[in-house]
Amino acid sequence: MNHSISILAAACTACVMSMTAQAQDVAALVKDADHYRMTADNLQVDTQIQLFHADGTLNKERRYTVFAQGQRQSLVLMQSPAEKGQKVLMLGDDFWLLLPNSQRPVRITPMQKLLGDASTGDIATLSWSGDYAATLVGEEACAVNPEKQEKLASVALSATKHCYHISLQASRKGVTYQRIELWVGKQRHEPVRADLYVQSDKLAKQAHFVLDKPGVGALVSDMLLIDQLGNQKVTRVSYLGRKERTVPAEWLNPMFLARNPALE
Repeated sequence: MNHSISILAAACTACVMSMTAQAQDVAALVKDADHYRMTADNLQVDTQIQLFHADGTLNKERRYTVFAQGQRQSLVLMQSPAEKGQKVLMLGDDFWLLLPNSQRPVRITPMQKLLGDASTGDIATLSWSGDYAATLVGEEACAVNPEKQEKLASVALSATKHCYHISLQASRKGVTYQRIELWVGKQRHEPVRADLYVQSDKLAKQAHFVLDKPGVGALVSDMLLIDQLGNQKVTRVSYLGRKERTVPAEWLNPMFLARNPALE
């Protein structure tokens, strides 16, 4: 009897160790995928958002400077003439919109739209690890968008590759999406595509990630967002440039930003 109990206990211990190892492995996969967008803890990312008509021609375009800092802190400066002077500040679970002619920061949500299907959370947050609990679903073939297209009527999925399917469940309240189904390349762990679900567990958007070059050292150059709730229009978020930069601490204070409309 004791021998049987010992065998059962050993089996349970091995099972727990296996589950722990798998959890560690999938967490590492997510961190690897993050690195294709967030290459340093403190980063300046010059970002462009383009909204396309159904025939693939350009509708609208906006430019942003994103300061993605450690500990879930980001500052977004709006650079296009129609929005010049506006800012979005993210501190953990809290988001504020700062308008140039107002000294009172306005609370917003990460789902606040910027242009097309791109929201504040889509450009202010460049990582998944730390915000989501990850579970490895399995290995699957997944469709790839291999090239950056200048004209978009739809996302051209002309190839497939072997991927890990990872399910991400929100572990904090201030995230943009409640659940994300993420596919990363099996060999290099680059993000390939993601299904983005809102609080009601409705599929809101599908994201496809485009790399700037093949092989080692590649980064995500574009994120293509396809609306899943209505018109299936495509919004392209392009990362035009990245460089390490730590902003002054006062730039991450909503009241300082309200009193100081011009930073640069």
